[in-house]
Amino acid sequence: MIDAGSRLKLLDTRELWRFRDLFYHLVWKDVKTRYAQSVLGIGWAVFQPVFTMLVFTVVFGNLAKIDSDGVPYSIFSYSALVPWTYFSAALTGATASLIASSAMVSKVYFPRLVIPLAPVLARLIDFAVALAILFGLMAWYGIAPTVWAAALPFLVLLMMTCAAGLGLWLTPLAAQYRDVKYAMSFVIQMLMYAAPVVYPTSAVPESYRLFYAVNPMVGVIEGFRSALLGTIPMPLDLIAVGSVSALVILLTGLVYFRRTELYFADVV
Repeated sequence: MIDAGSRLKLLDTRELWRFRDLFYHLVWKDVKTRYAQSVLGIGWAVFQPVFTMLVFTVVFGNLAKIDSDGVPYSIFSYSALVPWTYFSAALTGATASLIASSAMVSKVYFPRLVIPLAPVLARLIDFAVALAILFGLMAWYGIAPTVWAAALPFLVLLMMTCAAGLGLWLTPLAAQYRDVKYAMSFVIQMLMYAAPVVYPTSAVPESYRLFYAVNPMVGVIEGFRSALLGTIPMPLDLIAVGSVSALVILLTGLVYFRRTELYFADVV
């Protein structure tokens, strides 16, 4: 039985725990769907960021001569692509998740929140594979992680929070307006250039740095570079601003998602 009061709760952790098996099933289904009948399988988790790194190295490193904070441009760009590829894949998967689960949504009740959160968790497998390649590149170039590597779990959590928060905003919008799904590739591309993936944050004027850090992925990416490559001191100011921003995005996303989920069965 669903009572009206339960709908007013922003996050019903007890209900989510009760449906944990369904959440696990959706995560596992997401993983299997992406790799079923695939020639490369899990190799796509390596191919995408590595191929992008090679392109960026030629275009931005060799031709445009963009500064790479004193490390080879290849590992400079790849260290950003590891968290960025996770973020873009998790956000894209979350945005399309409700439409993909339309048959289940219209037939049975379960906490709809598990639908966009499943891709956010499932993409961690690809992230772990890409991170292992990054450690291999660090060994190849003779680069050792700094003591700030202990902060990586927090940076990963910040990265997931950002993806989940934006996903909670875009999932209902994509269900109601199908244009959102088709516009995602353009949106992701624009967001990438609004983050220090191909260039360092030092290229941004000092007076705009904190405003720039409202994008949580700025602190995540520069935090990864600082912790693993030692390119700059740990950017605690960027991470602090990004953490507040990610939390606001997540909380407002939860509010929006909870207010719109009543109508999901009618629009999917």
